[in-house]
Amino acid sequence: MFISFEGTEGVGKTTLIRRIFETLQAQGHDVVLTREPGGTPMAEQIRGLLLATDHSESMSHDTELLLIYAARAQHLAHVIVPALEAGKTVLCDRFTDASFAYQCAGRGLSAEKLALLNTQFVSQMPDLTFWLDAPIELGMTRARARGELDRFEQEKAAFFEKVRTGYAQLHQQYPQRIKRLDATQTAEQVFAAAIQHILVK
Repeated sequence: MFISFEGTEGVGKTTLIRRIFETLQAQGHDVVLTREPGGTPMAEQIRGLLLATDHSESMSHDTELLLIYAARAQHLAHVIVPALEAGKTVLCDRFTDASFAYQCAGRGLSAEKLALLNTQFVSQMPDLTFWLDAPIELGMTRARARGELDRFEQEKAAFFEKVRTGYAQLHQQYPQRIKRLDATQTAEQVFAAAIQHILVK
């Protein structure tokens, strides 16, 4: 089973993923916990480029998108696909839905570009996706409390409102796969709602 976790900054994805990982492991499942961009040494290097705030030139939106897909291709080839073929459960912090929400809805890139990249380079889609949804200011308050902000986290609230709208569009389009979780609830309530969806699957 391939499960992805989506949402804007500070909505509690890391907390939920860790809890589900520990729960499934305790039940005897072989579980791989990974993230995007990243997941392999090379993909993590690309992540560093994407999140760094000290570049001497601005990163174009197309460059951002292509770097994410370069990392994704590496991640799929070396982690996700081999794990699924071995019968393992994969929990991934962000996947292709993040590219639509951030690069298309947020940055304004065309959905056609994304569709082309997905067709050519994405061989596996999640069986289940959790979208943790919360008001932007709540999430940003949490993100700021964690410390120094990365290149994405430094974006203005208007950008993240577009990203949140992008996630809402995806949820409406793929209701069977994408499940919205109210991230204003306690971590325990969010976990309880998520685990119910997994049990149904």
